[in-house]
Amino acid sequence: MSIDTRATGADARSPRPESASAGPDPAGRPGRRPGRIRGLDGLRALAVVAVIAYHLYPGTLPGGFLGVDVFFVVSGFLITTLLLREVAELGRLRLGRFWERRARRLLPALALVVVVSVPIAWWADPDLVVGIGRQVLGAATFSTNWLAITAGSSYFDATQPELFAPFWSLAIEEQFYLVWPVVLVVLLVVCRTPLVRARVAAGGALASALAMAVVFHPGDDPTRVYYGTLTHAFGLLLGASAAFAWAGRDELWPRRAWVRWVGPGALVGLAALALTMNAQSTIAYRGGIFAASLLALVAVTACTVPADGRDRLDAQDRQDRGGVARAGSGDGYVRVLEARPLVWIGERSYGLYLWHWPVILVVAAVLGDTPGTSTWWRTALVAVVATTALAWASYRWVEAPVRRRGARSTFSAARAAVRGGRRPAQVALAAAGVAVLATAAVVAFGPAQSSAQRSIEAAQRQIAAQEAAARTAAAQKEAQKKAAKDEAGVLRETDADADDWTVDADQVSAYGDSVLSAAAPTLYDHFPGITIDAKPIRKWVDAAPIIEKAADEGTLRPFVVLNFGTNGGFQFKGSTKAVERILDAIGPDRKVVVVTINGISSWVPAANEKLKAMVADRPNVTVADWNAYVHDHAGLLHTDRTHPNMAGVQKYAAVLRDVLTADG
Repeated sequence: MSIDTRATGADARSPRPESASAGPDPAGRPGRRPGRIRGLDGLRALAVVAVIAYHLYPGTLPGGFLGVDVFFVVSGFLITTLLLREVAELGRLRLGRFWERRARRLLPALALVVVVSVPIAWWADPDLVVGIGRQVLGAATFSTNWLAITAGSSYFDATQPELFAPFWSLAIEEQFYLVWPVVLVVLLVVCRTPLVRARVAAGGALASALAMAVVFHPGDDPTRVYYGTLTHAFGLLLGASAAFAWAGRDELWPRRAWVRWVGPGALVGLAALALTMNAQSTIAYRGGIFAASLLALVAVTACTVPADGRDRLDAQDRQDRGGVARAGSGDGYVRVLEARPLVWIGERSYGLYLWHWPVILVVAAVLGDTPGTSTWWRTALVAVVATTALAWASYRWVEAPVRRRGARSTFSAARAAVRGGRRPAQVALAAAGVAVLATAAVVAFGPAQSSAQRSIEAAQRQIAAQEAAARTAAAQKEAQKKAAKDEAGVLRETDADADDWTVDADQVSAYGDSVLSAAAPTLYDHFPGITIDAKPIRKWVDAAPIIEKAADEGTLRPFVVLNFGTNGGFQFKGSTKAVERILDAIGPDRKVVVVTINGISSWVPAANEKLKAMVADRPNVTVADWNAYVHDHAGLLHTDRTHPNMAGVQKYAAVLRDVLTADG
């Protein structure tokens, strides 16, 4: 399918897009542009490193997720430049050919990651493949973002990490690749000058950013606006706008001394945002991510600054020595981005992005590490090495051959190698067949629920049974008291043994959310007589009326355990006041134990610190620092990095025992 722009009157004969494919000018004069814009591989490298660092150490680089927006800007700029070049050279746009090239670039590596990751993840921990069918469907159809939104998945606060969660950005890009060429043709027909087209694309970017700001609601999970195609298309459109503008002039930046600093300045700005911007903050969705995209746009367009001064002489020298001189060197900015390590990473950035998250999850499951714990460095080190090796192998044997030869030629060559008796090819084919069958089996028969969810549901059933048994026992005890009173005429109470609570565990009441619920069966075993009121999704604001009602009814025991905050910490309005109400209702005469929380959300450390500060001036309240214990002991949580596993519930009970039996 092709669209001929010549009959429409579009300016297909403009020499500027055509010059993008021309050879480099030895003198570095403007208006002559290379097929490859130097420096963009370096920007890709910095972007993918930021994303990987964010997923490994979100507390250290809270804004590392902005690396995706750098990718968006680079992609929008390059794809639009490529399309304009084709229109200038051929006078038409071959849509089928364009989409074929995109498929050739994206699908082979994506398919490899899926068929390798799924069976290995199932082997490492079946929890990693819960809901894998939807994820594979999203990867195959580039609809990960919308399927995740429909399923209610969260990118930032997931209690069940998804194996292919980062594929959401690939979905947005591919949706852009599908629609944008058609829109571009319309712009070429309707808008007579490159500058007008650039303004239209920039207006679309602004509208997308405004949509993100309007749809986002503080306090809600931001995944809907972050994953949304229309609310997160501004980076791609900004890049497209710059490509239009560049097509209409010899250079985007004027020849001024200060121009050489715009690129480095943009990178400094991006680094500052990566170090400070929180993915849960309101500012991120009301201008922050858009500001990062604008900085990325400056960093990208700075790579197009023509060679000048000493760089021009360097270009001439390389040409004289038979090398390839390229416009756009500007100053040291591009030379730094063209450093061999950055170019190497940038060329493999797609594979690095695809592999890193499944590798992190699998390695963490095998080693039993949790982010933020003292042993997490092991997972980080192994994951980085494995990701790099896999991305290299994918680029070497899958991506590069398919891009050079095409899928059919590559397949034919592989088939010839197998038929020719080449052992490596035969082994690779057999392994591929096993991986595909294993992936299909996991998709068809994989678990529908995580082990954490199953344990919580089992615990809820046991809590209900214990409550029923407790009510029966209380009724029987009350009947015995009444009978004794009728017989003796006086009721003699037995004093509770306050010296050792483990002997008389019915002095303890525990209230909490899904974490306490998961530990309930073990607590019943260790502390017979304890009463537990715990349900998933409970927050501090939900707990206040429950505790106040128990206090009014006189059912609070001498020891009270509180384990809330797993779902949002203090993010919900009224949470701080709710804690104060709870502690006031319990009163100063009971011993209270508050339990710190674990989780992958950025607000978890702050929530724990705030809880400790709130109870510091209450002598009857003690903190059971479950978070600190998990930090020093690996392998105690499910793959959701929040709820204790079989080993964890035993240690959880031990932490509570130590605090409850401590003096004072």
